[in-house]
Amino acid sequence: MRDPIDLYYWPTPNGWKISIALFEFDLPFETHLINIAKGDQFDPNFLKVAPNNRIPAITDPNGPDGNPISIFESGAILQYLAHKMNRFAGTSKRNCIAVNQWLMWQVGGVGPMAGQCHHFIKYAPFMDPPNDLPYAKNRYRTETARLYGVLEDQLKNQEYICGAYSIADMAVWPWASLWEGQEQILDGKPNLTAWLERVANRPAVQKGRAHYAELRSA
Repeated sequence: MRDPIDLYYWPTPNGWKISIALFEFDLPFETHLINIAKGDQFDPNFLKVAPNNRIPAITDPNGPDGNPISIFESGAILQYLAHKMNRFAGTSKRNCIAVNQWLMWQVGGVGPMAGQCHHFIKYAPFMDPPNDLPYAKNRYRTETARLYGVLEDQLKNQEYICGAYSIADMAVWPWASLWEGQEQILDGKPNLTAWLERVANRPAVQKGRAHYAELRSA
């Protein structure tokens, strides 16, 4: 019986990456809610685990040398879990490179661009005072659309981003699943549309997405 991993979490796309992964790997975990709306991410105890004051983060009581290890940054956590469990990291050395490449594509592209898209479309116009900025909305909406076009091409003739299901899919799906809020259009993207549904039908993805979903405001 494995000791549970401590998951520091809030139901956001980045948080879902790790809740999905933990269910996919069938690892026991204990959730510590970090309410980012109330500033829990600045708590000194949380900063010992995640000095960049961002969720998600984990502490694994059974680290590589048998001692506890804390990890922040969702991409690093996914890589750690995949190598720990020897699953979803790639089916060969070449495929492993591809998985890491597309994981970095999500971390450096889809996450930041779709995140800014969400912010300027769904939140900034309703701030006090309102910040309804057409240039910002169009910039991030357009770049998110470009990235989803890249993903559409990558999914041609294969079910998952790197052929076999991997941590790359776990990383990209939480953001891409919110395409409507990003004002994206899936017409003309049959590969992306099918992939979104295919991943959504995985039981572990459904459990990870539903993890404390009632706390999510939008």
